[in-house]
Amino acid sequence: MQNFIYHNPTKVVFGKGSIGKLASQLPKGKVMLLYGGGSIKNNGIYDQVTEQLKGLDWCEFSGIEPNPEFSTLMQAVEKIKTENVDYLLPVGGGSVIDGTKFIAAAAHFNGDPWDILAGGAAVESALPIGCILTLPATGTETNAAAVVNRKELGKKLSFISDHVRPQFAVLDPEVTYSLPERQLANGIVDAYVHVMEQYLTYPVNATVQDRFAEGLLQNLIDLGPKVLQSSDYDVRANLMWNATQALSGLIGVGVPQDWSTHMIGHELTALHNLDHAVTLAIVLPRLMHHQKEQKRQKLLQYAERVWNLSTYDEDSAIELAIEKTELFFQQMGVKTRLKEHGIDDDVADNVAKNLTNNGYLALGERQDITPEHAREIVMASM
Repeated sequence: MQNFIYHNPTKVVFGKGSIGKLASQLPKGKVMLLYGGGSIKNNGIYDQVTEQLKGLDWCEFSGIEPNPEFSTLMQAVEKIKTENVDYLLPVGGGSVIDGTKFIAAAAHFNGDPWDILAGGAAVESALPIGCILTLPATGTETNAAAVVNRKELGKKLSFISDHVRPQFAVLDPEVTYSLPERQLANGIVDAYVHVMEQYLTYPVNATVQDRFAEGLLQNLIDLGPKVLQSSDYDVRANLMWNATQALSGLIGVGVPQDWSTHMIGHELTALHNLDHAVTLAIVLPRLMHHQKEQKRQKLLQYAERVWNLSTYDEDSAIELAIEKTELFFQQMGVKTRLKEHGIDDDVADNVAKNLTNNGYLALGERQDITPEHAREIVMASM
């Protein structure tokens, strides 16, 4: 196991009625409530939140997109400065919370905030954040990472800073009852691939992380169909906590991490506005094939421990494990081929070009996936 320092200070307020505990978590000062397209006004969440904000000085900002757009987020930054906001409260899924993380950093940044994403500029401070999660998927509610889109440049870029890690996260599984099937399915796929990015690399004898990751994967395989079939509270509660733990940082400490599926997927989203989880479901099976020898030991472990396959015939076990992974995504109703989304072969060259232009020349846990390899993976995903 590799050396690591692990610290996750996000307080999690979990369970039925947990939005009712919001007021006790908020500090003094002016709060900005941030959300997306307004669904929280239709499902009652907005009313629950604003009830908790009574007696406080607060304002709101809406319209954060499913792939949070840089220009929209900068509008929020301007409003923050005009209204002297002290604290940010995003209510939504990964996009709203990710967007708010960037807003928090940009509000304190001395210079062009785009440099945080495109130039790797250090975030020295940020507005504090607390969040209310409405869609279990990305795990952003307890981590320090965020992804932002800039459509006019065709870029989807990320940054990491402990300054934007939420101070608290309110997780009420009952808010998932109103979610459409597509969002629930995307959440399951997103969480699954998050685990795989940290697990499917090469062995370093990190048995705790491996067993935890395998348990999360098996749990998602078990929960996935149930989530789409019913609104059972325990099913939704376990999904929400599973998605949080998939990217809270715990299973990623002391182990090599991949993230090439995400980097290729981000380019597909930037080019064709595909749902983030959809791009992951398209890319991961082909990447597993492409990296079959480099990931051989962990693929065999994955086949045996997650899918309960015999590894007597190693090559067959690996192929079947990859097939079962893709079939699971399809079972969730997610299309796993680019042509199913009306995308033609030109996308492979465009992904390779964009990765090169963005400086992503060596991806994966071994830094051995080049833009040309990414082009091959995308071509195989047609």
